[in-house]
Amino acid sequence: MEWRLWCVVICVTLPAAANAQSTAERIPVPASVLGFEIGADRKLADWEEITSYLALLAEASDRIELDTLGTTTLGHPFIALTISSPENLAKLDAYREIQRKLADPRLVETELEAAELIAEGRAVVLITGGIHSTEVGGYQFPMRLAYHLASREDDTTRRILGEVILLLVPSLNPDGSQMVVDWYRSSLGRPWEGEGPPFLYHHYVGHDNNRDWYAFTQKETRLAVTRLHNAWHPQIVHDIHQMGSQGPRFFVPPWTDPIEPNVDPLLVAGSNAIGTAVAWEMYGEGKTGVVVNAIFDAWTPARAYQHYHGGVRVLTETASARLATPIVMPFDSLAAGRSIDPRVSSWRFPEPWRGGEWHLSDIVDYMEAGALAVLKQAALYRERWLRNFYRIGLRSIGGGQDWPAAFLVPAEAQNPDGLVELLRILVTGDVEVRTARSSFVANERRYAAGTYVIPLAQPYSRFAKTLLEVQIYPDLREYPGGPLRTPYDATAHTLPLMMGVEVFALDELPEVALSEPISLPVHKKEASGLSGDGNSRLAVYEPWTAAMDAGWTRWLLDEYGIGYEQLRDADARAGNLRSRLDAIILPDVSPDELMKGFEADKMPPEYVGGLGAAGVRGLEEFVREGGTLIAFNRASGLLIDEFDLPLTDVLADLERLDFYIPGSILRLNLDRDHPLAAGMPARTMAWFERGLAFEPRDDAGTSVEIVGRYGSEDELLLSGWLNGPEHIAGHAAVAVVRHGRGRIVLFGFRPQYRGQTVATYPLLFNALRQATVGR
Repeated sequence: MEWRLWCVVICVTLPAAANAQSTAERIPVPASVLGFEIGADRKLADWEEITSYLALLAEASDRIELDTLGTTTLGHPFIALTISSPENLAKLDAYREIQRKLADPRLVETELEAAELIAEGRAVVLITGGIHSTEVGGYQFPMRLAYHLASREDDTTRRILGEVILLLVPSLNPDGSQMVVDWYRSSLGRPWEGEGPPFLYHHYVGHDNNRDWYAFTQKETRLAVTRLHNAWHPQIVHDIHQMGSQGPRFFVPPWTDPIEPNVDPLLVAGSNAIGTAVAWEMYGEGKTGVVVNAIFDAWTPARAYQHYHGGVRVLTETASARLATPIVMPFDSLAAGRSIDPRVSSWRFPEPWRGGEWHLSDIVDYMEAGALAVLKQAALYRERWLRNFYRIGLRSIGGGQDWPAAFLVPAEAQNPDGLVELLRILVTGDVEVRTARSSFVANERRYAAGTYVIPLAQPYSRFAKTLLEVQIYPDLREYPGGPLRTPYDATAHTLPLMMGVEVFALDELPEVALSEPISLPVHKKEASGLSGDGNSRLAVYEPWTAAMDAGWTRWLLDEYGIGYEQLRDADARAGNLRSRLDAIILPDVSPDELMKGFEADKMPPEYVGGLGAAGVRGLEEFVREGGTLIAFNRASGLLIDEFDLPLTDVLADLERLDFYIPGSILRLNLDRDHPLAAGMPARTMAWFERGLAFEPRDDAGTSVEIVGRYGSEDELLLSGWLNGPEHIAGHAAVAVVRHGRGRIVLFGFRPQYRGQTVATYPLLFNALRQATVGR
């Protein structure tokens, strides 16, 4: 009997084993193509090598399809893999249609049909890596994950492939993936090996590309949203990042409070469930130092598109090495950070990592373990994910308690650029925007035909609502009556304020016929007298320390077709700037960073140092000879100090516990008689984050002109959160200082914040126009 059982087992399993062998043989191992193991010390695959390997893998495997979704800002291919069983891949159109119906319950006629769709559908998981290019594990590990899913024959892999459709984006920033690898290879064996590059790793926005998930300013964001999120409506989005080296080894939700109130509670519960399950599984595999419910919140949609589109965002953060160079991190060198001490165990951090060497291979191992744990949960609870996804859609089209019925956006008497941007954002985010076919009356006001109407009885009402309403960030304390718990990130995202557009909420739908949903609006951006000027005498100063605000400034100027040159430290130190320039923009960079730049041995010699005394002399000479220097935010402080301007920053000596604004929208009152405020309303907004507030000194005389002031204390905060309003209320926010024959325009805020504050663009454009008067 024992022999017969053994024979049966052999007879049954031999064909499967043979099949497994043939599958493994035809799938290329990464090392056979790359020439090294993924995660090897000091070895990184660049974007060309990554795409070449994944193309070979897709060609060899019937479980993988590779698609090029478009090209990036600098022309690299933006790719995505679809990974599932061959049977599922053969029916992708049918599964996409199921997703479309479950995402929009208006398309489902009965609960029986919904149950059938849920039973038949597959859980769709989107895994994205590489958005931050110095977090190198994020675009190295996808090759290994794809290889394992293509080659393994175990029950867990087969179940994942059968129950899940995986959309795998190896890099959300292919340009940066190439740049950073090129830079790292050039640094090997040098004193600066492992340092980040002396340039932005996204052509325009650097690290801020992960703050673009509601504004969609960048090409890569739009490709991911339109070709993946909106096309597939994933239930789970696993967003893979790295964090600092001295804290936990790995973060996964639950999030810390606060959760933005428009995120559906079912999503919050789903995020809690999958995050704790992932942590449990990783601890079971011997991976210590995994933390939940620490550091990161879920407040802003800038980092969480899917939270407003029916799916959970599973952010994971793995501790970093020095790019691909290993580090040694003794246990006693680990340091307490935001809400967590990595040396102390707790319910959310049961087993600290004991310190030691930390390699890229460790990073890749943790990342793959986390991704496989997410996929296992998606496969195990496929029907629950689909059922809850459908329920979230039902709740969205039903509206929430105390929600308005609709938002109205008049088409007339609006900031034209701001109106188009607001509509573009909503339509890109799959929000249905309609127009009134005739005039109508609502809330005792008559609205013209063509008024835009956004009913909230639609699947993505939560996205519309969070962007169109004012944010009230909660006052959180470390314990009741205790010290403030300051926000992790920006606290406001109210589009009407940032765009300079009036929007009205209605408690009832207007009684008027509406159009079909509008298409994506098309609008040419143009700044009168500036756009298309081929003889522009403008420069944007850009330090080698990779200033994101400089990149955003370049992006804005390129969007409006305004010519400029890039000014580096050596150019400023060389002087003679007035001979070729009328205006120079200093972006938001700290005075210390502007002056000092990189230290010796941290970078190649050509990138060391900042402006220094010689650069300051060059800039001051430029102004005294008739040039215009325009400074944003913290850069204004440098000019006040180094040029001894007759102003003071009234916020300069305040501690965070006395005054702090992490990113909020404040009232800005303008002097409309001043040329810088030409064409602007008297009352607008200012985006404030690490900014300044000015007051002229007694010796200022007529050399200082105040263009705008922050609002009084009772009107100051328009959206978000602030601590210590009395310190900033009523003080100057925009000032012009006469200096020699030239002028200095000081902004205490960023008028072009992340390509979103259209309302304050005219202040910058007017400053540039004034710089050319009389040329």
